[in-house]
Amino acid sequence: MINSTQRSLMKSLCAAGLLSALMAVPAHAALNAPDTSVQMFRWKWNDIAKECTNWLGPQGYGAVQVSPPTAAASLGTWWDVYQPVNFNSLKSNMGTEAEFQAMVNTCHAAKVRIYADVVVNHLAAGAGTATDGSTWNSTSLTYPFFSGSDFHPACDIASGDYGSPGNRNNVMFCRLSGLPDLKTEGAYVQGQVKTYLNKLVAMGVDGLRFDAAKHMQPSDIQAIMSGVTQTTTSGEPLWVTQEVIPDSNVVRSSYFPSGTLNEFQYTYAIKAVFRNENGASLSQIRTIMGTPGNWGGTWGFVPSEKATVFVNNWDTERNGSSLVASNYVSGGTNDTQGTKRYDLANIFMLAWPYGAAQLHSGFRFTSYDQGPPSASPFDANGAPLINQQWDFIHRWSDISNMVAFRSVTSGQGVDNFTNGSGNQIAFGRGAKGYVAINNDSAAWNASLQTQLPAGTYCNVVHGLLNAAGTACTSDSVTVGTNGVISVSIPGNGGSVVPAVALHINQKVGGGGGGGTCTTVPVTFRVANANTVVGQNVYVVGNRAELGNWVQGASNQLTIEGSGANVPWSRTFQLPPATAIQYKFMKYGVSTVWESNQSTASGNREATTPACGGSLTLDAGSFKF
Repeated sequence: MINSTQRSLMKSLCAAGLLSALMAVPAHAALNAPDTSVQMFRWKWNDIAKECTNWLGPQGYGAVQVSPPTAAASLGTWWDVYQPVNFNSLKSNMGTEAEFQAMVNTCHAAKVRIYADVVVNHLAAGAGTATDGSTWNSTSLTYPFFSGSDFHPACDIASGDYGSPGNRNNVMFCRLSGLPDLKTEGAYVQGQVKTYLNKLVAMGVDGLRFDAAKHMQPSDIQAIMSGVTQTTTSGEPLWVTQEVIPDSNVVRSSYFPSGTLNEFQYTYAIKAVFRNENGASLSQIRTIMGTPGNWGGTWGFVPSEKATVFVNNWDTERNGSSLVASNYVSGGTNDTQGTKRYDLANIFMLAWPYGAAQLHSGFRFTSYDQGPPSASPFDANGAPLINQQWDFIHRWSDISNMVAFRSVTSGQGVDNFTNGSGNQIAFGRGAKGYVAINNDSAAWNASLQTQLPAGTYCNVVHGLLNAAGTACTSDSVTVGTNGVISVSIPGNGGSVVPAVALHINQKVGGGGGGGTCTTVPVTFRVANANTVVGQNVYVVGNRAELGNWVQGASNQLTIEGSGANVPWSRTFQLPPATAIQYKFMKYGVSTVWESNQSTASGNREATTPACGGSLTLDAGSFKF
């Protein structure tokens, strides 16, 4: 047993550790945009540091999520890092505490944040010697810094507890897979966890992912976080996400006060639409998850600002609940073999404005429990060994080039959503970007409406601008003066990734920023129009682009979901610094104009921005 004197000494030692760690963190430059992070599963700290400098930083990645850094069981499996032995030692199979600190410093210097996966719900099962040399025994509940009174009584979670009414307490207070369950509502356990997390933040960690958060009471996590520093050494708010796998008992919104959630519904939906499971298709994605301003959809997605999304992670690629790229278990499905749907799913994720996006980069495996490779991801000359033992998905060019697309289009809505077949979709991101995806076996030849300024753009799925900015290293697409592009996208099944992605920072000859221009993007948006089937919403106004007060295909808005009162929106290219007048109207089964506005003209009025700017005219509700 641990007495009160020993506990006081431990707290003093931890406080000293926090001070020394804080002093070790150097000043660093501003960080990349946080739009995209990558889960570097089981990568060693020294290798992550090297990759931050050589690739992740220059490519624009905002953060790396690292595997749990505490001392843990060492069993030669992929999951042993999720069996911590104590929270006071940062000597893990990924490296030492000094190497962890060096990685944080190096990645910050490369403008990349570090998010740490943390496991505080339980400790390791069985008995043995941990990665730091300490020993434990789960039968006698003997662990460094913990005693038997720090655990919930022994009981095991049954599979039926997740869906049976009244069994929610079992999920929170019993043992997950036989792992001794910490009493996270207790003051001593909370103190140990707070000390651990504060140490990470003081070392420069920028975010935390709570593993097994569903197995803790939401109030426990809130209490823990109330004692954790909320501002990083970079001066940013501490980022927090939580693993809360949905079931019929857990109330996911109860975890919102502590941070975002890993949105597993997203992962499941992506698998369904790209594999066409149970009749699902890519064209249904807006119905399934909703659209900007109206998220949720038929699958009950959490709000976008509360979601961290991913095509797969280390669990889902092994348990069959997601698309997979690195699972080579005999008889299993791999979504990179004979198909490009894994690539397409990641392209969609980085183009679609929902949640905080995370890529996954781990290692290839041929059996479920297989641990990470012992070999370095790099050869003797430091070159990456891509798609050998380590998959390096974060370096696959069609996916990594989309990191910039996501940053460039940040803050833009979705417009001009178009279906080809059920597995062919295209959509714009205002006047900043446009993407078309073909998950069908047949080629897709189409003329598509964008809001991009006229010019030639590199298809970033296949290549980028040359160093001079005068040509593309691969195929390009020309945007006409009317914003229309013509595409010919091969079917999914060959060696080419069948997608097109364009953004203004990959326009031949430039022209995506300020200076002299002929048009600027203006987005019109209105909700609560109470439409009926067969009735559409239009914006009409005193310019040709707005129909000169006449509704038509050129000024019809796009519905952001389904229902009588969901928003309608569209982005138009209009002359800069120009006064405009406009109204919304419903046309179809019946014609309904908005009522007069409180202006001299009786219309809505605005002035378009100067060159380099953009404007969103969110009108709120349709005025009857």
